[in-house]
Amino acid sequence: MPTLNWIGKEAVVNHHLQVPFHLLKDVPSLACGDPGSGNLIVQGDNLVALKALLPYYAGQVKCIYIDPPYNTGNENWVYNDNVNSPIIRDWLGKVVGGDGETLDRHDRWLCMMYPRLSLLRHLLREDGVIFISIDDSEYERLKLIMNEIFGEPMHVATFIWKRRTTPDSRNLNGVSGDHEYVLCYQRSSGFRVHGQAKDLSKYSNPDDDPRGPWMSDNLTGLANAVERPNLHYDVIHPTTGVRYKPHPSRGWIYGRERMQELINDNRILWPKKAEGRPRLKRYVTDMQSSTTGLSTVLDAPGNVEATKELSNLMGPKTFAFPKPSRLISLLISQATGPNDLILDSFSGSGTTGHATLSANQLDGGHRRFILIEMESKIAREITAERVRRVTEGYENGNGKKVAGLGGGFRYCELGDPLFYKDGKIREYVSFDDLARHVYFTETGEPLPREKQTTSPFLGECRGVGIYLLYNGILGDKTVNGGNVLTRAILAKLPKYDGQKVIYCAGCLLGRDRLQAERIIVRQTPYEIKIS
Repeated sequence: MPTLNWIGKEAVVNHHLQVPFHLLKDVPSLACGDPGSGNLIVQGDNLVALKALLPYYAGQVKCIYIDPPYNTGNENWVYNDNVNSPIIRDWLGKVVGGDGETLDRHDRWLCMMYPRLSLLRHLLREDGVIFISIDDSEYERLKLIMNEIFGEPMHVATFIWKRRTTPDSRNLNGVSGDHEYVLCYQRSSGFRVHGQAKDLSKYSNPDDDPRGPWMSDNLTGLANAVERPNLHYDVIHPTTGVRYKPHPSRGWIYGRERMQELINDNRILWPKKAEGRPRLKRYVTDMQSSTTGLSTVLDAPGNVEATKELSNLMGPKTFAFPKPSRLISLLISQATGPNDLILDSFSGSGTTGHATLSANQLDGGHRRFILIEMESKIAREITAERVRRVTEGYENGNGKKVAGLGGGFRYCELGDPLFYKDGKIREYVSFDDLARHVYFTETGEPLPREKQTTSPFLGECRGVGIYLLYNGILGDKTVNGGNVLTRAILAKLPKYDGQKVIYCAGCLLGRDRLQAERIIVRQTPYEIKIS
């Protein structure tokens, strides 16, 4: 398989393994609605934030959508698109070293993207999928590193999104680019899209149909179709007895038997006038049960409409080149079920959060989102504020009140690392924080979300029981109280009949006793993985 080399590659290929684990610090004043809804906005460097999320969400995310900088060379807009911001240049200097000064913009972009994509892969479920928006500036290079990180067979499709409807006269070569790409990769084989992308904004539920949102669809046959006599018959209203004639040349799209099933199932919309024709109630769930999708996305609006959408929400000139929420809603509808988790680590204007809430409203789902935004001002004033308005309701640019979609989110900032550089645990690290870290680094899986970390027994994974003695979890708050494994402490531990791994500050049990009890001791902090 062809691979791509660039200056700095050796330094970044495994860099995600060296990124230290940081704490997530709640900022309750910036939360919205129900903080327990499962939605999360994180402000901070997305590389560090992704690593901080691993103990909580590794292998849990069904769908990732990211819209990274396209690396066009434009440095004059709010989201620097030359990978040349002070934060990135400082990071490159530390990671790549002296070579960082010689990198061109493509080298910088690849160095920035590679470790972040590696961490995103670890967060995906086995049946998960990632969508990445990109244009011609980095398309070929992105595809090559995605093949390297995910594997070439994991490429599902490259979707084409028409972003412009009018020519761009600024292009000097006479060709106006009117499209972008959305690369799609799966974590492992077996992923299938739910069906052809549809415009979800056309669906609503004005009659509170328990089957969910629907749209009015045509029951008349297609033009130029082969005429079939069995599609030409009168449809009779079951209550009024009114007869409705088929189209004289096209007929109906269904035969009598199927049409009667739809009538019995109350899926027919009857016209108010006798000269009209019945129409079909087509539900969102009908669309999602389809099995074949198209690689050309035509139903989503372009950049102009996306800018208008954001201006209506937030005011004019809030953010350059946002994506339309309907584009991301289409992708989400193809990839997720009603209870799945969606992640966006380049969240910008918060479109993915908006799209997730919209998808939930349409099908009654309970999807959750995680949004990560590096810039503090953008995270607070644009990302979180947009999702807040969509959640609680707002007044649009025309002065019309728009109802909120409900829900809520927690807002977090990146805290300090869990460990000092010498490996010692920082004094303020709680039992819960360390427990989730220990369980993840020991098993490679996050501690289940519903697990209450009020016991030294963290849980069982693949036949091994994981324990942590730390911070006086057994009630003794003296120095090292209950944190050293002794006969008395062992007797207090919850029982587990199998191999055990116990993290503790020290151990006074002999080798024979440890072997008899099937215990492996890992001394804290020295035997805890810190990155």
